[in-house]
Amino acid sequence: MRVCPQCQLKYSDEEPRCFVDGAVLEELADPRIGTLLAGRYQLEAKLGEGGMAIVYRARQQLVDRPVAIKVMSSHLVRDAALKERFRREAKNAAAIAHPNIVEISDYGEAEDGTPYLVMELLEGSSLDALVERGPMPAPQVAAIGAQIARGLARAHDFQVIHRDLKPENVFVARGPKGRMIPKILDFGIARSLHDQRLTSAGQIFGTPQYMAPERVTSIDAGPAADLYALGVMLFEMVTGQLPFQSQDVTGFLIAHMQQPIPKPSDYVANVPRRLEELIVRLMAKKPEERPVDAHTVERELLALAPPEEVAELPVSGLGTTQRHAAPTLPPTTLERWASRAVVFEEMLRRAFPQGNPPELSLSMLNEIRQTLVRTNEHRSRGLGEQRKLEQMEQQARDGRQRLGHAMSTLGQDLSQARSAARNAEIEVKPYLEAAQHAERAYREGHRKMMSLGVMQEANAPQPTHVSALRETADALDRWLLSHGTSEKARAWVASKANEVRDLEFQTEALRAQLEKLETQFENDRSQVEAYLRQNGRELEALDKRLTELGSGFVLPLRPRPELRDLFARLEQEGSGGTPHAGLQRPS
Repeated sequence: MRVCPQCQLKYSDEEPRCFVDGAVLEELADPRIGTLLAGRYQLEAKLGEGGMAIVYRARQQLVDRPVAIKVMSSHLVRDAALKERFRREAKNAAAIAHPNIVEISDYGEAEDGTPYLVMELLEGSSLDALVERGPMPAPQVAAIGAQIARGLARAHDFQVIHRDLKPENVFVARGPKGRMIPKILDFGIARSLHDQRLTSAGQIFGTPQYMAPERVTSIDAGPAADLYALGVMLFEMVTGQLPFQSQDVTGFLIAHMQQPIPKPSDYVANVPRRLEELIVRLMAKKPEERPVDAHTVERELLALAPPEEVAELPVSGLGTTQRHAAPTLPPTTLERWASRAVVFEEMLRRAFPQGNPPELSLSMLNEIRQTLVRTNEHRSRGLGEQRKLEQMEQQARDGRQRLGHAMSTLGQDLSQARSAARNAEIEVKPYLEAAQHAERAYREGHRKMMSLGVMQEANAPQPTHVSALRETADALDRWLLSHGTSEKARAWVASKANEVRDLEFQTEALRAQLEKLETQFENDRSQVEAYLRQNGRELEALDKRLTELGSGFVLPLRPRPELRDLFARLEQEGSGGTPHAGLQRPS
């Protein structure tokens, strides 16, 4: 595909010059730029590229909304497992719906089978770019970390484990009043407990520098593995370097499993004690020794962060904000071609004042008019369907937010219940150990009496028998006392465990509601999206036909000197004002 550097009009590879301004056409470096994806999204420029995908700035054509679109790299499209991970990223992130997780508004496959997902277009920088500048102030680390933990808590509440948390997968967006709003990206290898697993024994996915010890030995690593990665990130943010250094992957894995956890204060001064203790607990080798969940981590970081930096963001799905479709059609090629048609008519009147223009020119102009009518009809119908889809999306978004808000409240209660249950187990441990010790002492005394024959009728009193009886009786008294206390302790721990189970039952019910909501939304939108894809293809064909007709119409007229001002007007209208629909040159 070629593009005019002046007016950004697109042409086929065969065309040498733009019919509007005569400029020499340029080859697009990326063949996707300028194309219409899924009949709805015009790709404008490349924003970035990774090993798995390319991210483009794009525009949702019918409603003129800027978005970012992640398109899977073409050389990976044949890998079914990678395509499934790409789909999973979209599904997981879209369903979670949280201000600290990048919003996924749409996903699907292009005409050639390439998966894509549509994200909110953000301004800011990735967290790794901030980390590269050196150690960050502790209050800033706590503020960013608290919001990352808040996003993780929502994901974990809905049983989605990220499994590749690292600074490169956190984008720090600029919010109101310059506030930093971190958003977790790339759920491509995230595992939902409701999804069929993509990994098998012996496979390790993730980034070794941030990988929890259990990730090396088990594919069943749970939410605690994300907390470990968060601990490594906090360490890196505070100190400006990773906690472990190695020249290869194996060295990092061994370090995470075996090397002692370093203290941030050994690398930089003035690290708050509570922040350092939290980082060390997050990086504990055993998952059960880390904080019980992300909610707990969030609470601890909130206590160390400036309040204005970590205030809750408004929940758009609770009626506070709405996404409206554009009330009128945005400026598009339709308006430009209508203006060009007027110029074309004037060209014929001036070039052929006797009213005898060539039949071919009249035929082309007539087809241009008819094509504009058809384009307007297609756009009107498409905009109606787009608004219908947006209403569906808003309803789904509202449902996600309501469920997410309920899950957040319930998740906080569950987090506190889990903390109380863990503390109860720690608190009663001495009583249970005392009861076990007393029981062992009694049974040892009883065996001693049996060996001495104390349990048989004595012919004469023996000092050893009396001593054994007294020791056993004392042990039995101690066992009786400690047994009562231990039974009360067990009952108390059991009551705490029951509270956790009751709350877990309620959270599972919310997860089931979300799954039902997502299934219904997928079914509802599939038909509308199918129409929009077809409508978009037809609009693209009409746009291409207009370019062909325009080129053919002006070719015999360009040498006429009396039309120079009209060609200048054509050029001005082609390059001024609003740029050609959805196409901008890469920055």
